[in-house]
Amino acid sequence: MTFHQPPQLPDQPPQGAGPFGLGTPTGPGRPAGDRRRWLKYGGVALVSLLMGVGIGTSSGSAETGKATAAGTKAGARPTATVTETAEAGPVPTVTETETVTAKPKKTEKPGPATSFSGEGEYVVGEDIKAGTYKTAGPEDEFGCYWERAKDASGEFNAIIANNNLNGPGRVTLNKGEYFKTNRCQKWKRVG
Repeated sequence: MTFHQPPQLPDQPPQGAGPFGLGTPTGPGRPAGDRRRWLKYGGVALVSLLMGVGIGTSSGSAETGKATAAGTKAGARPTATVTETAEAGPVPTVTETETVTAKPKKTEKPGPATSFSGEGEYVVGEDIKAGTYKTAGPEDEFGCYWERAKDASGEFNAIIANNNLNGPGRVTLNKGEYFKTNRCQKWKRVG
């Protein structure tokens, strides 16, 4: 059985040599360059740690130095409390308030209407205002009926005037009369 060794590069130690030369053990399965890498990175980490500690204590040492100059122990760290006082502005004045209850406006009792539906019975002077009213005519083909009466009895002799309209119409209503309308469009006061 023959063993072949890989060719050696000029910068590398001969195979089987440890970091301290030939014959020093490199450990089980560790190549020779691992220890150097560990030392190199370990050294960088150690230096970084020391620098970080130095930076962290440098701001504290300035305070400690001030405290030492003031007569405190070098190891003790003084605590400082800063209290800020806000500048007082003008004090709001309290004025006496008066409660005012609004009185509702007197609403006038609504008077009799000046326009009304073309279907119903109304008392002139109470439900509707006295005057002359007009309508556009019937709502359907059966015509518009209106009736002026002296009372609400419905008797034939109570009728003052009546009419069946097939078109627009007018009627003058006097206070105290009863006005009956059927199938008419809306009535509106015109005088």
